[in-house]
Amino acid sequence: MDMDREIFEGLLSAREFKAVRSILNVMNAVDIAVLLSELEDKELVLAFRLIPKDKAADVFANMDGNQQSDLVEMFTERELKVILDELFMDDTVDLLEDLPANLVTRILEAVDPEKRNKINVLLNYPDDSAGSIMTTEYVDLRKHTTVAQALMHIKRVGIHKETIYTCYILEHRRLVGIVTAKDLLTMDDDITMEEIMETEIKSVSTHTDQEEVVQLFRKYDLLALPVVDADNLMVGIVTVDDAIDVMVDEVTEDISKMAAVNPSEESYFDTSVFQHAKNRVPWLLFLMLSSTVTGILITNYEKAFEAVPLLVSFIPMLMGTGGNCGSQSSALIIRGIALDEIHFKDIFRAMFKEFRVSIVVGVILAIANGIRILIMYQDPLIAVVVGCSLIVTIIISKLIGCVLPLLAQKINIDPAIVSAPIISTLVDTCSILVFFNIATMILPQL
Repeated sequence: MDMDREIFEGLLSAREFKAVRSILNVMNAVDIAVLLSELEDKELVLAFRLIPKDKAADVFANMDGNQQSDLVEMFTERELKVILDELFMDDTVDLLEDLPANLVTRILEAVDPEKRNKINVLLNYPDDSAGSIMTTEYVDLRKHTTVAQALMHIKRVGIHKETIYTCYILEHRRLVGIVTAKDLLTMDDDITMEEIMETEIKSVSTHTDQEEVVQLFRKYDLLALPVVDADNLMVGIVTVDDAIDVMVDEVTEDISKMAAVNPSEESYFDTSVFQHAKNRVPWLLFLMLSSTVTGILITNYEKAFEAVPLLVSFIPMLMGTGGNCGSQSSALIIRGIALDEIHFKDIFRAMFKEFRVSIVVGVILAIANGIRILIMYQDPLIAVVVGCSLIVTIIISKLIGCVLPLLAQKINIDPAIVSAPIISTLVDTCSILVFFNIATMILPQL
């Protein structure tokens, strides 16, 4: 890819426009967007003007926000209007949400009044709602329309619609059925939509949360999902590509929270050093201060250290193992919550499963560690103390990792927030208490 980019940039610098146009003509729109991503502003707009007109809008839609903003600033009014006329409604709205106010005004002035009104409606839907990611470009038909008439209608308007694989049967704007392109292509020409339409329809409202929309796409393997308003009138569709974008954003946000970093909408390299630090410091401060609890507990057992100094060397291993076990359980529970496989009502069932897993894991690790201690220190009592501490710590860690995400979901807190960092802090405290209490009970010198 780097070699291809070098060749492309060389041809562009040499002003070999015919060769550049030939390359762009055979490339996929997504690959063109990637190829142009490293170009400087002047070279970018020059290369963009060489893209075949039927691909230009798709390439523009696949560029990142910064490049789109740069191009909008450099486009002539005519070029801007051509691009906006070809962009699907949801892509136009996504563009406007990321642009500065002065460029938004310029774009709204460039589109026709009807499209401007639709854009304003979409922009007013709440963030993270189905209405904010839907498009109003879909194929609608009537119950009495025949297959032949439907195919003629699709040929006439389909080029301007985001998808033609699913068509929607409306009656006074109410959604009464759906037909697929497969239905239309395999049925006789004189059959009406009423005879072949499917009436068991999955739909969402304009205010449905995006995560719920994604769950429906995953559960029913949909290509598009109709969106209705408060009066049950159809207003748009969410397509699978937009659902995937939401899924990627949600996963990125969860990963950030699980790593104790405040989520950022910008990419890694587009986020400033100061912003990166700002996103990380609050969590790090919280975790640093909370770890002082562990330090206070350790100081309470100074006499135990003096009597058996070897005990100190096992603290990092116990805390690390407990934290890892808790993180494993929380990750699996959070995944189950995200996939709608685990709910709060399953909490005791999940706890029982994690308890059984922790017994198996704890015994295996305790035996392995006990053998190591016997070989290295020839002290069976220390081996028993560490082994028992490991088993109890692992049980507690896995139960904490299992319960916290489910409790968070119950009280409407993102389960990712209570994952690895908070679980590790709780587990550290528990492991210290368990370790020294067991040591005090078993070792005679304590």
